[in-house]
Amino acid sequence: MIELSVLLVFIPTFLLVSATPGMCMTLAMTMGMTIGVRRTLWMMWGELIGVGLVSVAAVLGVAAIMLNYPALFLLLKYVGGAYLVWLGVQMWRSRGKMAITDAIEDLPHVPGRMLFLQGLVTAIANPKGWAFMVSLLPPFINPQSALLPQLSLLVGIILCSEFVCMLAYASGGRSLRHFLQKSGNVRLLNRIAGSLMMGVGIWLATG
Repeated sequence: MIELSVLLVFIPTFLLVSATPGMCMTLAMTMGMTIGVRRTLWMMWGELIGVGLVSVAAVLGVAAIMLNYPALFLLLKYVGGAYLVWLGVQMWRSRGKMAITDAIEDLPHVPGRMLFLQGLVTAIANPKGWAFMVSLLPPFINPQSALLPQLSLLVGIILCSEFVCMLAYASGGRSLRHFLQKSGNVRLLNRIAGSLMMGVGIWLATG
């Protein structure tokens, strides 16, 4: 098993990394702002599974293969990025009504499985996420001990950190939405959300 001293370093390290604004956290905040925290949970589940797969692959060495063949990322990156940009454009074009209705639910309705898939694609197609896991996660593995218990514990900690931080970002986005609604700045909310969504899409496609 993993020593307590290692966990005392690992937990705050990955909690800090998760809390740092990044692609997935920005996406969580934007979706919390537009479709609410409850529906954003679909995206979060997808993102958590993606992060878990990347973490396991980093330790098992698959990540090194993936990073040597960047063409494998291109399709996921471009399709996922284009979809987010499209959603952002729809939000920008919303007039007089909340973008939650115009861009997310009616043009067209986005089922939970699509939100799940978007989170999964965003996590897996993020090269920086792969590079980070390859460089930081393996050093915490003790080669003299059984791999499965160590990996299960470390990945569990990573996923808990990611979930807590995404929930906080999504809740912050929801609070911003309520504030702007009360002040009557619906169009401003639409454009903020649209800009963030397009930014994440471009970030995903070009990162």
